[in-house]
Amino acid sequence: MSNSRGGFPCPPVNAESVKSIIIVGVGGQGTLLASRIMGDALVQKGYDVKVSEVHGMSQRGGSVITYVRYGDEVNSPVIENGEADIILAFEELEAARYLPFLKPGGTVITSTQQIDPMPVITGAAEYPQEVILAIESLGITVRRLDALSLAKQAGSVRAVNVVLIGALAKDMDIEKEVWLSALEKCVPEKFLELNQKAFELGYNSY
Repeated sequence: MSNSRGGFPCPPVNAESVKSIIIVGVGGQGTLLASRIMGDALVQKGYDVKVSEVHGMSQRGGSVITYVRYGDEVNSPVIENGEADIILAFEELEAARYLPFLKPGGTVITSTQQIDPMPVITGAAEYPQEVILAIESLGITVRRLDALSLAKQAGSVRAVNVVLIGALAKDMDIEKEVWLSALEKCVPEKFLELNQKAFELGYNSY
């Protein structure tokens, strides 16, 4: 089938020009704010951006996943297995849970925080040991940081999300000033200074 618009042939969309990032965490960690900051920064750079937020288990303690896709032209917000360039994980076990989405050569950026899922809380299971080492043993590049400690240093444990956005920003081809501008747009003014500090701590964490 020919690809045309208005009777004129159109060049095919280059799938390689579309990048995919998955943000994973648990309810209450602020993953949705993180995706909004990222989306704003990408729009400022002129990308077509699609964000899909999955709320199914977003109550506190339940798994939450957000898809972010960007490029010259993005047709779908959905990320399939093996398509994610980066997994940004707010918690170790969530990083492992969504590994099938990572493409070969992709990167995992994860907080070293561990939050017990319900089976662990009820005693039906134990939290797996050495999760990050197990991921690295698969040949996957992992950038780890203690985002919770850095958030406390910034002034609030609730700033874990912005610490992680700072860490992600260091791996992306977007100027720091653009990220800080997105932060100003997405964070209430009374919390802005705290979150600016959280971003800087994440950005300079490795």
